[in-house]
Parts: sequence; structure tokens; C-alpha cells
Amino acid sequence: MSDSDTHDPTSLRTPIVAVLGHVDHGKTSLLDKIRGSAVIEGEAGAITQHIGATAVPLDVISSIAGELVDPDDFDLPGLLFIDTPGHHSFTTLRSRGGALADIAILVVDVNDGFQPQTLEALDILQRSQTPFIVAANKIDTVPGWNANEDSPINATYEAQSDRVRERLDESLYEIIGNLSDEGFSADLYWRVQNFQRNVGVVPVSAMTGEGVPDLLAVMMGLSQRYMKEEMEIDVAGPGVGTVLEVKEEKGFGKTVDLVLYDGTLRADDTIVVGGTNEPIVTDVRALLQPRPLEEIRTESRFEKVDEVSAATGIKVAAPDLGDAIAGAPVRVVRDRERADVIAEVEDELASIAVDTEETGVVVKADTLGSLEAMADALEEAEVPIVRAEVGDVAPRDVSVASTAEEGKEQVILGFNVDVLGDAEQRAEIEDVRVFTDEVIYQLIEEYEEFVDELERAQQDTILENIVRPARFRILPDHTFRQNDPAVVGVEVNSGTIQNNTNVVKFEGNEPERVGQVKGIQEQGEDVDEARAGNRVSVAIDGPTVGRQIEEDDELWTELPEKHAKILEQELSSEIPGDELEALNMYLDKQRSRDPFWGK
Repeated sequence: MSDSDTHDPTSLRTPIVAVLGHVDHGKTSLLDKIRGSAVIEGEAGAITQHIGATAVPLDVISSIAGELVDPDDFDLPGLLFIDTPGHHSFTTLRSRGGALADIAILVVDVNDGFQPQTLEALDILQRSQTPFIVAANKIDTVPGWNANEDSPINATYEAQSDRVRERLDESLYEIIGNLSDEGFSADLYWRVQNFQRNVGVVPVSAMTGEGVPDLLAVMMGLSQRYMKEEMEIDVAGPGVGTVLEVKEEKGFGKTVDLVLYDGTLRADDTIVVGGTNEPIVTDVRALLQPRPLEEIRTESRFEKVDEVSAATGIKVAAPDLGDAIAGAPVRVVRDRERADVIAEVEDELASIAVDTEETGVVVKADTLGSLEAMADALEEAEVPIVRAEVGDVAPRDVSVASTAEEGKEQVILGFNVDVLGDAEQRAEIEDVRVFTDEVIYQLIEEYEEFVDELERAQQDTILENIVRPARFRILPDHTFRQNDPAVVGVEVNSGTIQNNTNVVKFEGNEPERVGQVKGIQEQGEDVDEARAGNRVSVAIDGPTVGRQIEEDDELWTELPEKHAKILEQELSSEIPGDELEALNMYLDKQRSRDPFWGK
């Protein structure tokens, strides 16, 4: 039987809403405010507590939003706000074929504007094509603001003084400008005609509740208008969901918190869950929901339920969940072939799998989706990955990184993860660099800076050990000693004369070694090198002036072929221009004799 047969237009699920934004811009307080208002407005017990989510039914939204939401205009049952712990980058949680969130709220502090995590969230919303609105939060902190608790924005805006309104307008237009810089056409929500083409900005305060009615009204309206068809679900079919978190619970062992976005999940179902190495097939022992607020005092924080249907947040206790991973797919088997369901989960995992190379960096992230986002970003930056996994940085990651041949690959990049204590110690001993950050592009920037520094240091080391090119001329009447060693005054035409290098003279294009530099003196002082333009006296061990060398001769530092090749191919941008000139003249002479010299 095909999916479409049981999709029932009369049973619409709640849209799943993600709230994202920069760390202290007020994501959590906004969710708390919505939850708090919902609890006050709803009859006791009307708000079912979900795991990792808050469901706000339509009638509650309507009573919070007042005349902005007439329940008769809607057939969607409400909104389900995901409130994953702050460190989980919810944006990157996946469902089949896209983001788990149907719609998102991007929270931006009106005073603080766009920050790195704001840009990151926008980037991910754009990639996953998730429709979103912007909540311009903390309007109550505009100097001179007079709060009107829980009021819709227009009423409270009209009640402010001109000065305050101007200040707020300025901040709001800055946010609209920032959005436009990132390629989004945006405006204040009441001016937006088409929400599919334009992003609506809603001014709010999570503290006073001002603008929250508008926020809920816009979310409801958007979902109803643009997502109704996607919300038609298979009411009785086998459940499909995504793991939010894997957690140890007293009395239940390892459990998974998941969001169910299609079908139903029953307490006697067999489920297939994406795991570290392969899909896990296991039987549900219990479905757990938080107890209603008034019953929290009882022994267990959870109560068991027999069945849940989408969209919902639920905790599942079952054996063998130790290897389950955040962000992985969950599917109920029920009356289908077990092998088919396992294959579906494998396909879904494979679509998120990261391409790894023989050599590269080790990548760790908090969920499968964020691992995928990291891999995309690293691919753009042309950084190869040797191993990519979900989870904290552990000693075995250090072992893998420590085997890399190149310093720039003895590295672990961790997104939104912790570094376990023993891994940190191992990394120090093994000389493995561990970078962690909560913003993907900052993590990559830090790594790229490290690589640049490393390469600069390597080039400096190479330069120190490489013979530098030089062309110099013996000055007439400047022979201070004929031989053993010959001491002559020279002028450096280009390049750098160094101590202990060999000296050649070209007869035509044939280089002839005449001796070795055994000392350089500038104005009576011993020096290690002499640069272009300087006149110095040089002791050359080997020749006799008047026989192998003459006054006014042009001499060269002899470059080993290997050194000439490194200078030309790798260091030509690192050496001074005159040295490059000496190098090129030297190469021309050698190559007129042997075209492949130094290649």
C-alpha cells in the first residue's frame, strides 16, 4: 500500500518549530515566555509536556494572540516548539529529505545585531531551505521604552515616544539591512505580502511578552498558508522520527529523546535506530513523557504512555541504545519486513555519510546533521577529512590524528562537542592539535590560521637550510691576499653571499667550481652574510688570484640543483627580488647547457 493512501487531509500534524540564534540573544527566554504564557492561558493539563519540545495548541495560541488569531481560520492543531539544549545545533537536525524543523524563528538582539552564530544559522536555513521569520528581541531595552506586558507590537509601539520609536526603527532597519547583505529580502512583518519571497521581522521582548502575540500569529499564518499539505500525515502508520539526544536515565539505562514527525509509536513496537556502526534493531520497553507540572513531586520524573502520534517529543527506553547517535533516523517496523526498514535507515544514514580520504583531519560533531554541515564547509575550504564521527573527542580520535604524516593533519576539529580529559592529555603527549568551537566557520578559520602559521614556520626552516643565490664581482685593486685562502674585496650585484658556500665561475655556460667562502668581513667585522649592494672582503679557500680567478671576474654562489628547484618552485615569493634575479640568471645559464636543469 502506498503512503498516499493513508495520508489523511483531515488529520494535520502540528508544524515543528526551531528557535535559533546567537548565544545570548534570548532563544531560551523566548521559549520560556511562550511556554509560560501557554501554561497560564491553557486550562490546567491542557499543555502536554513533551520531551525536548513544547506543544502549544491552537486555542491557547488564540487566547495569547487575542484578535490576531481567530481559531476558525485554522485547521492546523497548533505549534510544536523544539527546545533542544542550547549546545545542540538544532538547525542541523534532519528528517527525510531536509531539515527536521518545518519552520524556524531566528532570534536577533536588536541592540547587538548580527553575530557569528546568526550568520551560521542563516547559512544552514538557506541550505536546508527552511522558511523562517526573524524575532528582533529585547525591544524593552531600547532606552526610554515603556513596557506594556504581553501586548501586540502595534499597540505598544504606538504608545512609545517619538524618540524611542526612532531608536527602535533604526535598529530594526539595521537588521533588515543585514538580512539583505546575506541575500534575503526582508521587512517588518506587517509590510510583507508574500512570506515565501520575503522574510518577516517581528519586534518582540521575551521579558515583557510584547510582540509575542504577533510572533505566534505569524508562525500560525505561515504554517497554515504554505505548509498545510506537508502537515497531512499517516495517522495510524508506523512512526518516523529523528533522535534529538541519547541520555542515561536512572532506572532505564540508555534512552533516546526523539521527535516523531510522522505516524505513531507504541509501547510494544520494534524500532530501527541509526547507530555508530550499523542500525540498531530493538524493542521499545517504555515510552516516557514528563509528568504534568503539578505531579513533578512524585518519585519518577516521567510517566509511561501507551502510544504517541506525530508531531511529538518523546523519550524511548529500550535495550541496546548505547550506540545510537544524535540526529539519526528512527523508524517503527510494525507490519513491514524488518530487512526493508533496516535498509531504509541505512539509506538515510548513507545520504548523510561524509566522504573521507586516505589522509586528512579528524572531525567530531554533536549530531549527524552538524557533521554533514562541517563536512560541506571543509569541502568548500578544500580540507580533506580522514575520519568523521558524532560524539565527544576521545583518546582513539587522538590516536588516529597522531598517525598523520603532515603536521597540518595531526588535528581534530570538534563542533559543539567536549574533549574528554584523557583525550586532552593524550593530545598533548602525541602533539595533536584539538580545535573546538560552536560556530562552524570560526572553527575552520582557526584551523586555517594554524595551517598558515605552520607553513610559514616550515618555509622559514627551509630557507635557513637552503643555499641562497648570489652574483658578485671582484673589485679591481682589491686583492688583499693571493691564496690559502684568497682574500678579495667584492661588490654583491644581486642576492646574498653566505659563509661556507661554494663559489663558481662560468666559462661560457660551463660552471667551474673555484673554491669555498671561508669568511666575510664588512668594515673589519666578521659577518655571516652580505646582501646585494654591499662591498665586503671575502676569504675564498681554493683559488689563487691571477690564476683561477682574476680581479673584475663575475663569480656566483654554486646552487645545488635540488636547492635551485625548491627556490624556484616553492620559495620564489619568499625571497627578495634581487635574489630572485640572481636565481633566474643562474638558471638561464645552467639551462642553456641542460634545459631540464633544476626542474
